Amino acid sequence: MKTNAKELLKRLQPLIALIVLVVALALLSNRFLTFANERNILLQISVNLCLSIGMTLVILTGGIDLSVGAMLALAGAVAAGLLKDGLTLKALGVVLQFTPFGAMVAGIAVGFALGLFNGIAITRFKLPPFVATLGMLSIGRGLTMLWTGGFPITDLGARFGFIGAGFWLGVPMAVWISAALVAIFYVVSRRTTLGRYIYAVGGNERAAAYSGVDVDRVKLWVYALCGALAGVAGLIVTARLDAADPKAGLGYELDSIAAVVIGGISLSGGRGSIFGAVLGCLIIGVLNNGLFLLDVSPFWQQVVKGFVIIAAVALDKMGARGRTSH
Repeated sequence: MKTNAKELLKRLQPLIALIVLVVALALLSNRFLTFANERNILLQISVNLCLSIGMTLVILTGGIDLSVGAMLALAGAVAAGLLKDGLTLKALGVVLQFTPFGAMVAGIAVGFALGLFNGIAITRFKLPPFVATLGMLSIGRGLTMLWTGGFPITDLGARFGFIGAGFWLGVPMAVWISAALVAIFYVVSRRTTLGRYIYAVGGNERAAAYSGVDVDRVKLWVYALCGALAGVAGLIVTARLDAADPKAGLGYELDSIAAVVIGGISLSGGRGSIFGAVLGCLIIGVLNNGLFLLDVSPFWQQVVKGFVIIAAVALDKMGARGRTSH
């Protein structure tokens, strides 16, 4: 009974931390608990939430993806370039023009393809996820510079910009998109065969393989979906700025990993949930927003975030040792 209580407390740690943080900031700043500020926080975390959903799936299998920021940048740049200039097929003498929807689909497809490449490198060539995705980080950044020539692609139009800067029922479209993705991938992770296999692979890869799970196929799907979600994040960033910045997404992989770790997803795989990633994103977003309202230097924000990550990982490791001892 005592063990169950400890396990429940551990699962609730991210939620308790978020509540304590919200109460503290509400007492320290009268600007924190306002509708405009809360909406701003949700808008700020929407991109990180898209990335963190994909990162959660990857980490649940015991992997890691350091390339999500680079995939975000390339997906956004490709969508913007196709929308603005179309695609010239010199061999056929044809220029293909893209609607905003077509450009969005192309951007997500680019992210999916890059993620699939990561999965192939990890499953077929047996590269460690850290090495494979670090290589993709460099590839993605290089391809983005080649595609854009190193210059932003601007003036993308109001229809494309709606997904990043538009509102529906008073709520930013980016928030609606990220919320829909949370709902979809919660169902995927908890109510589908793929979801069960993801937890099985992360819990014990060898046992999963002996049980008949196609481990390589699960990993391929996980990395491909992570890439597609990075593509969605790239579209939101590009639409919000009305420009595809070649340097977009720098450091975003660290924020998504931080959100996943803070949300209680174990880096060793097999434990955690999509809602944990949501709580992690909220904690980081609330913390950044609160420090900004309190006029704390952005440099100190990085320091504080680093300590929070270390504390979250330390708690996870202590919890793992406790389970092993039992």
